[in-house]
Amino acid sequence: MADFHQNGNIATLHNLRTQSLAEMTYELETFAQNRKMALVLPCLYSELATDAMPKILDELSRVTYLNRIIIGLDRADEAQFRHAKEFFKGLKQNHIVIWNDSPRMLALEQQLAEMGLAPSEQGKGKNVWTAIGYLIACEDSAVMAIHDCDIVTYTNELLARLIYPVANANFPYQVAKGYYARVGQSKLNGRVSRLLVSPLLIALKRVVGDRDYIDYLRSFRYPLSGEFAMRTSILPDLRIPSDWGLEIGVLSEAWRNLAPKAVCQVEIADNYDHKHQDLSEADVNAGLNRMSTDICKALFRKLAADGTVFTPNVFRTLKATYYRCALDLLDAYYNDAKMNGLSIDRHAEERAIELFTENIMRAGQFFLDNPHETPFIPTWNRIHAAAPGFLAALHRAAAADEAEFS
Repeated sequence: MADFHQNGNIATLHNLRTQSLAEMTYELETFAQNRKMALVLPCLYSELATDAMPKILDELSRVTYLNRIIIGLDRADEAQFRHAKEFFKGLKQNHIVIWNDSPRMLALEQQLAEMGLAPSEQGKGKNVWTAIGYLIACEDSAVMAIHDCDIVTYTNELLARLIYPVANANFPYQVAKGYYARVGQSKLNGRVSRLLVSPLLIALKRVVGDRDYIDYLRSFRYPLSGEFAMRTSILPDLRIPSDWGLEIGVLSEAWRNLAPKAVCQVEIADNYDHKHQDLSEADVNAGLNRMSTDICKALFRKLAADGTVFTPNVFRTLKATYYRCALDLLDAYYNDAKMNGLSIDRHAEERAIELFTENIMRAGQFFLDNPHETPFIPTWNRIHAAAPGFLAALHRAAAADEAEFS
């Protein structure tokens, strides 16, 4: 039975199983007459070969309320770009595949580099940032949704529930964050959220004291979900992190730019599963090892920007406090899984906690050693101020690639 609990910080919109998908779709079609909606899909070329992408494509082909779909394609050569265009041609909506590695796009990136404004890293953050720039240049959408391309349990109801809170003009929400249960193959998943973010936020509150920002993040049931929707009016001033802290970074931007009543979380699926990253204990630049460090850095940067003072002693205390909090939560997760007939490998979970404990110190040391770091990609407002014709050039480049390689 669905609950209707509200945490008092941000609105939680539940799935009470009383509204059918057909009814919600009809409402969205009505909203779309005055508020055009777009979907951004950040995609690696390799994801086209997964079981998830054909299912996502089939589900999206039935969606009637989207004005356009923007697919940001990473790590593709010319032949792979041609294949991707063929792959997505079944979409019935106006859509474009942006080839981020094309000569035209790389030339634009070089132009930004000469001005000191280019993204510092390749990856999902840059992909999303580029797609947002293209959408801003289109000047025809009031609402944008983003979701990952590796969701093996995808249905178009996920998109409908995600986009509804910001598409409904009677609602005050500018940003909607999706949440769901991470359960798959009789296992409790979501290791980074369960074993790093949740206990780290508890530990931060104990070590640095009460912070509204910490309470805000703790209000989200799944802060690391890659599914969110926004009204496009906030996009030009949105700072996109260049590393793997994208999801925390977007929530932090919503905190910085908006009142809490303009942010909500929405239940978008009963169950959600996607590809699972390796822990990559031996490689600090891969898998959950890299991801956990980047998330910690994103949290530390935001708290420092709000006035929190970090020292080596603070990070040592935080490490010890986190470790105890994480082990306590692991007991709760284990009992929850056991009662629901699910499995948890306690040894593997404790190994992950030990790795995350070390990465808290690694991220803290990096933070202290790099006081001049600028981890965000410049906002599109800044790009426009420095190069007023750049957005139009980006739109032309994507359109030219689409036409030339058709």
